[in-house]
Amino acid sequence: MSLPGLLPELEVIRKDFPILERTFPGPGGTTLPLVYLDSANTSQKPQIVIDTMVDHLERHNANIARAMHHLGAESTEAFEAGRDKVAAFIGAPSRDEVIFTKNASEALNLVANTLAWAGPHQLREGDEVVITEMEHHSNIVPWQLVTQRTGATLRWFGIAEDGTLDVSAIDDLITERTKVVALTWVSNMLGTINPVAAIARRAHEVGAIVVVDASQAAPQLPIDLSAMPVEERPDVLVFTGHKVVGPTGIGVLWGRRELLEALPPFLGGGEMIETVRMEGSTYAPIPHKFEAGTPPIVEVVGLGAAVEYLSAVGLDAIHAHEQAITAYALEGLQQVPGLTVLGPLDATQRGGAVSFELDGVHPHDIAQVLDSRGVAVRAGHHCAKPAHARFGVQSSTRMSSYLYTTPEEIDALVEALEYTRSYFKLG
Repeated sequence: MSLPGLLPELEVIRKDFPILERTFPGPGGTTLPLVYLDSANTSQKPQIVIDTMVDHLERHNANIARAMHHLGAESTEAFEAGRDKVAAFIGAPSRDEVIFTKNASEALNLVANTLAWAGPHQLREGDEVVITEMEHHSNIVPWQLVTQRTGATLRWFGIAEDGTLDVSAIDDLITERTKVVALTWVSNMLGTINPVAAIARRAHEVGAIVVVDASQAAPQLPIDLSAMPVEERPDVLVFTGHKVVGPTGIGVLWGRRELLEALPPFLGGGEMIETVRMEGSTYAPIPHKFEAGTPPIVEVVGLGAAVEYLSAVGLDAIHAHEQAITAYALEGLQQVPGLTVLGPLDATQRGGAVSFELDGVHPHDIAQVLDSRGVAVRAGHHCAKPAHARFGVQSSTRMSSYLYTTPEEIDALVEALEYTRSYFKLG
């Protein structure tokens, strides 16, 4: 099937992902193809990422910045090339502003904790931190912890009935007391694309630091930090490698140079030091100041290959594909009796994650029945309990597409949901 906006080379792209060839035993001795609709949870990996990581382990494996031999030099070069590729992927003003962490959660905890410890931006009693009700737990819990420890106050934007962020009280929420505004660019549960530029402008007017969780944005939205007006640009942007067709165990923290230089180190150990004496230590310049110990070397190399792959396909084309598939999915899901979509119904206002309820069936049961038909989705609270509570539900089922998703896979999902209704005798 052809839809306007789909990637023209979709079948070629699908061949780049070997796992999409998987099949499973079906009813009556049939064979079911894998229909993978859980990319917001983790994306699948193209062969180039797999091959790049294997090649590094087979031919170049050594620790970086320590071993003074050929392998050490090759490994260091590959690792730092990964930093260059990530910097280019997000349009970072400087490669040295790119910090590698183990995931987005660690990156957010790094910022929250160091803001509590020392420096000109240190949080204190009477200060305020503003987040949103639709955050992933990784962008809620660190701020709860840091405000509890410092005596600062945590406040948040609510969610409108249509699943968009309620910014009507922005001037009351973001005030002279606000020191940090942390928000998701794209909700992992509602799919909502948030007005980052407008919120950043207001936050910067009062001198607040803006922290953006781009874990769901980086896979599907073109990001060019250098091209953003300074007043609309975040001060910190984080994302995770495994959602951008890269490996697990690797995250990215981009931070404005002046802010990173003002923050104290997060972890102490090897490589983050300038010199160590028993009386005290001095620290390496960024990015190494925040990269203590042996880093996830092969994961960085794999991430570099992943973002190169996405850049070659083109983020504008990927975004158009996601919008086309999401619109098709929203149309199909709304034809299923008793099914309610959570979040915006306009595909132009959202990403590719679509959470829904089916009257009379628990999300875990839906996912299990769908899995028996070869359709992989996620069920649960998606690490977004407050967003679920806002709509009076404990959990939901979530389908999420990506650059390799076809309209036929959406058809398979809808058919499997109809089968689920008949399985539970819903009419």
